[in-house]
Amino acid sequence: MPSRRAIEVRAGDGSSQKWRVSLPEDAFDSFVAHGGDAVRRVFGEGSLFSPLLFGKFFDPGDAFPLWEFEADALLAGLRSESKTGVDWFETDSEYALKAELPVGVRKCDAEVCGQSTKVIEISGLWRGKESDARDWKLGRWWEHGFVRRLELPADTNWKKTEAHIVDDTLLEIKIPKHSTADGNLR
Repeated sequence: MPSRRAIEVRAGDGSSQKWRVSLPEDAFDSFVAHGGDAVRRVFGEGSLFSPLLFGKFFDPGDAFPLWEFEADALLAGLRSESKTGVDWFETDSEYALKAELPVGVRKCDAEVCGQSTKVIEISGLWRGKESDARDWKLGRWWEHGFVRRLELPADTNWKKTEAHIVDDTLLEIKIPKHSTADGNLR
């Protein structure tokens, strides 16, 4: 039976600055080229945290409207070559995301940020040590951690978001949809 542990989903005000420095494509290419296997596992092709997951370079620190796209269409090329472990979908009652975590991830967090624009921020440390707060302020956050920021659809009940890690390898996030007073979903 798979081991399953919950991740606390915190509500934040979006004031954290650690992911705010843009990751330019040339800096990413250089970082991956010199970073070794650990870097490639976290930021490699097909990883949820890769800037290249969506077929072109896209800074993972920028919010992406994931559920506006069909996973089958957006990830078709990566799936045909078995290079991705990411999936997302919508049911009548919820939005869901499943993603393989890179081997050796030390920590993984989920936070819903912002008061008016709802963004879920999935982040963690990819190195085996805690980073000093000053490290983040230097602007090269990708040397210390990983992130994917996703825009939440307007009909989400983000306060009831649930996140789990299964067998230390799979991240599952479920975000319920709002229900109306009569119990039906909007």
